[in-house]
Amino acid sequence: MFGFLNVDKPGGITSRAVVNAIEDRIPTVKVGHAGTLDPLATGVLILGIGQATRLLEYVQRMPKTYVATFLFGQSSDTDDIEGEVVAIEGSPVPSRGEIDRCLLEFEGSILQQPPKYSAIKVRGRRAYEMARRGEAVDLAPREVMIHSLQILRYTYPEIEVKIVCSRGTYVRALGRDFAQHLNTSAVMSQLCRTAIGNFDHGKSVTLESITPDSVARYLLPPQSGLEQIRRFDLTQPQAVELSHGRTLDLDFPEKKSHPPEEAYGLYQGQLIAVLKRRTGTIWAPHKVFSPPNTAITTGRKA
Repeated sequence: MFGFLNVDKPGGITSRAVVNAIEDRIPTVKVGHAGTLDPLATGVLILGIGQATRLLEYVQRMPKTYVATFLFGQSSDTDDIEGEVVAIEGSPVPSRGEIDRCLLEFEGSILQQPPKYSAIKVRGRRAYEMARRGEAVDLAPREVMIHSLQILRYTYPEIEVKIVCSRGTYVRALGRDFAQHLNTSAVMSQLCRTAIGNFDHGKSVTLESITPDSVARYLLPPQSGLEQIRRFDLTQPQAVELSHGRTLDLDFPEKKSHPPEEAYGLYQGQLIAVLKRRTGTIWAPHKVFSPPNTAITTGRKA
């Protein structure tokens, strides 16, 4: 039990509830998730199983793809239809050309004001808990990256947009903000996460299909969560050194698409360690994983 599950999260439940359901089915194994989805949202939710929970930070770094539906001429305290929705009388009807030009302004690095109904902590408390109690919530804008925005369909008041963005992006806040730039308002009515990096919605499995007997069949290898850092195929002596926490002298070919200070090592397809550059060509193990047998440390079959 060392890998990832690509779960198709259903609407109406929290991401934590999905984790709880899997923990109930495989109670002896640690489970965690990457990239929280609100109860309204559906789609790709990546679960780390066993030691793969230590790799969830790398999944978090992957770009995320969403298909979101917004309704113009309405507003709510939560920026989606889960809150108290109010129709705005006399709202302007944006043209397709106006929307296209507006969306271009939101591509790239932007500062985004998170919704007050969010899980961000303020002085140790969740922002949504404070908002529900009527307390003032002051959240500082955050820098996020919007890689692309594409209109899939538009028939006023409904618009469907495909969004590719970085971690930390609130899609409902994005709809709120581009509507404001069009001198109107909008609420998010639907949201589906269709991908996280190489984890695709078309290959997700339903929560109901995961059982103690089937979970191993759906488990993806741990290195599937490491696509953004470079790979190194280890020799048997190198695998032994890393498994004991020792450094290696590795001369990696530089690739612009990979962070220059990180790598991961495989031995016979098995993830041994995530490495970080110490200096020059010297690499130290950052996360070391227990081998499933003694073949690495002894060089013999168990």
